[in-house]
Amino acid sequence: MSQISAYQFFLAQRDEILRHKWIESQKRGQDIGSEESLLDWVYKHREEWRKNFYSHTLPDTTQQ
Repeated sequence: MSQISAYQFFLAQRDEILRHKWIESQKRGQDIGSEESLLDWVYKHREEWRKNFYSHTLPDTTQQ
């Protein structure tokens, strides 16, 4: 796969945060709000999401 733009990265990350907001709001039975969902996602999921995202979108340069 080819490299992605910063905007594409932002959109993918935003989609994950919105998905997280929906899931957590459903669990609680009420809207948890954008700020809480953002902070919760950043602390709990961002690092692993980035690793997975980059491993699936950037070319493998180790096998040349």
